[in-house]
Amino acid sequence: MSRDTHPGVQCPHCQSHLALVPVPGNTAAAPVPVLPLTLKEEWQPPPVAEVLAVYAGRAKDTATATRGAAKVRESLNRARAAAAQRRAAQKTARRTPKSA
Repeated sequence: MSRDTHPGVQCPHCQSHLALVPVPGNTAAAPVPVLPLTLKEEWQPPPVAEVLAVYAGRAKDTATATRGAAKVRESLNRARAAAAQRRAAQKTARRTPKSA
């Protein structure tokens, strides 16, 4: 028996297809229990309304929001400056020194 002839038999944990192999010599083997097939569901994110419901009754704190935005801007500016400095260092390293 090959895996192709029994596409419905799957591992209940990892959903991989299983091969049924006959046991040689033992003709009076105990019947194997058949597990119910459960189809693997695709993961779906929760609805947006359900996620935002947690924040529904909260008031906006403008002072905290302003501080947070300033921190984000400062972090982005530092990252841009570091990237520009790194690119400049790479550019100078690529240049071959001119011999005299």
